[in-house]
Amino acid sequence: MRILYGVQATGNGHISRSREVIHHLKDLGHTVRVILTGRDPSHLWEMETFEPYDTFRGLTFSSRRGKVRIVDTALQLRLFQFYRDIFAYDASGFDLVVTDFEPVAGRIARRNKIPSIGVGHQYAFLHDVPVKRADPFSMWVVRNFAPADYAVGLHWHHFDQPILPPIIPAHLKNDTHIQLDKILVYLPFETIEDIGSMLKPIEAYQFFIYCSVSSAKNDDNLHWRPFARDGFLKDLKNCNGVISNAGFELLSEALYLGKKSLVKPLAGQMEQASNAHVISELNLGTVMKKLNQNTVEQFLKKPSVPPVRYPDVARMVAEWIESGNWEDVEGLARTAW
Repeated sequence: MRILYGVQATGNGHISRSREVIHHLKDLGHTVRVILTGRDPSHLWEMETFEPYDTFRGLTFSSRRGKVRIVDTALQLRLFQFYRDIFAYDASGFDLVVTDFEPVAGRIARRNKIPSIGVGHQYAFLHDVPVKRADPFSMWVVRNFAPADYAVGLHWHHFDQPILPPIIPAHLKNDTHIQLDKILVYLPFETIEDIGSMLKPIEAYQFFIYCSVSSAKNDDNLHWRPFARDGFLKDLKNCNGVISNAGFELLSEALYLGKKSLVKPLAGQMEQASNAHVISELNLGTVMKKLNQNTVEQFLKKPSVPPVRYPDVARMVAEWIESGNWEDVEGLARTAW
């Protein structure tokens, strides 16, 4: 098949899991062209698996100091450009569109009457799974942001619904030596100043902080790092714990590796509030509503957690896509769990 694959590039989790599925689709002999939206192309790294690809502005939200800013989000939308990109895209020859909650590809599929599949964590919220702050607007966004004919949701538990386990990079495994005082920090919606003031006094630990710095620099126990996939995964593999926002993919990888997690959800976003709720209810990690040094210190005293072993979901999804039996999401979910 000739497949158009849309990736929401605002979050590294979308990129990480899409990379795995696209890799398997190409190995199966399918031709895949990728659309990435929501990120400046100069901020995309190690994209060989996605080639050939196009980048568009797409739709995204604005945040400041750990909170979604509704007015700023509305002001930065470029709806004319958004629809112009959809209508101008030459979709001739594609047999299928797959979207990881990416809005341009989903609408290209609808405009050109191409069957479409949505694969991603957000599609789990179309089912009866635990949610927090699920106001009517948030649920409207879930249903309409990146439409698809067949939706394949991902979550840490099945909740007796036709959803799949997380997609984990196939090569991900712990290093033989875990650095017990090493903590990986990824809080992209918080300011560098707030992160530093929270962690600097905790001198017994080394914090490797991935953020918007131009180059690596060390400040005693704070190790600031620009985002790079290889470096990030290396630090994830040999750290003793993770401090992050309540995004889905990094927490999935931490669970898979048996890393204890402390999450601070992005305020005002239903998905992250719901993820934090599930993390707490299933006892998969610790939650803090605001950046707080005392909470971090209590988290650091907690023991390590056993790893959660998920199957090769990316391969399963790719083979299911190839089968053409797209209506049987329930069968795919039963096999995966």
